[in-house]
Amino acid sequence: MQALIIDKTPDYEVSVKQVDPSELPDNDVLVDVEYSTLNYKDGLAITNASPIIRNFPMAPGIDFAGTVVESKDDRFSKGDKVVLNGWGVGERYWGGLSQQVKVKADWLIPLPETMSTWDAMAIGTAGYTAMLCVNALENNGVLPESGPILVTGATGGVGSIAVVLLAQKGYQVTASTGKEKDHATLKEMGASEVISRDEISSPGKPLQKEHWAGVVDVAGSHTLANACAATKYGGVVAACGLAQGMDFPASVAPFILRGVTLVGVDSVYQPYERRMQAWQALSDANITDFLKKNTQEIELEDCPEYAKQLIDGKISGRLVVKVG
Repeated sequence: MQALIIDKTPDYEVSVKQVDPSELPDNDVLVDVEYSTLNYKDGLAITNASPIIRNFPMAPGIDFAGTVVESKDDRFSKGDKVVLNGWGVGERYWGGLSQQVKVKADWLIPLPETMSTWDAMAIGTAGYTAMLCVNALENNGVLPESGPILVTGATGGVGSIAVVLLAQKGYQVTASTGKEKDHATLKEMGASEVISRDEISSPGKPLQKEHWAGVVDVAGSHTLANACAATKYGGVVAACGLAQGMDFPASVAPFILRGVTLVGVDSVYQPYERRMQAWQALSDANITDFLKKNTQEIELEDCPEYAKQLIDGKISGRLVVKVG
């Protein structure tokens, strides 16, 4: 089988190689991977921009969708369609940019019946994370009538799908992006307003004019601090990324003076029930047209070059990798 392999002997090397399936780890379920994606974390791993990979050699790819070949676990049978997000796959464990993987049954969920494996990866970890963020806002009482919602990094995978999902539910969405050329596209997705990321990415006051009822933030750093500072009384900020930085140069003012809630959203170790809930909600959402317009399909061999573009901020929308 073929796999994209990252090795660091003697230098950091990334290439598509032939791999004997016998080299796969001895886990519960063997899956033929049909599609994976190229996520920001994969981009960091492939370009060696951050020490994402924990074991070498490694096939990156933090998610995949495919068909079960064999299973030692009664929950899955040959021919079942499955999807996986997170669990350290593509970091500590063999990832989805490989034509076959062997993973623990606990890491898999059944693919929703209305989805194809391509659909699932056009959504991917980015869309799954976006839905977790939307759920976080809703579960904490932020409703469409509560006021405008800010989505940062709105042309990226998480941001773009969050814009679509929120607009579909009737929220007034303000999209923040550094890509002026994509303003019209974001409005087509459902954004009511588009602002430049420069407006919120520099150091700001610890408490600012109340504006947002809720926020979906993928940036961290000053962007997240400013988002919290400008959130309305009782508002909710869902933080899921660190595209600007891992730091959080903020004060406690928004939390103790306005009762703002900061919710951390993790996509890697969510329990089974929440994963199923999020994926079923994504299946019920009518975002097929958006996915077709805003997803580019690439091959395994293309991943190193596209990874560089992804880290450089030159990619808008989703990248689906045809693996099988």
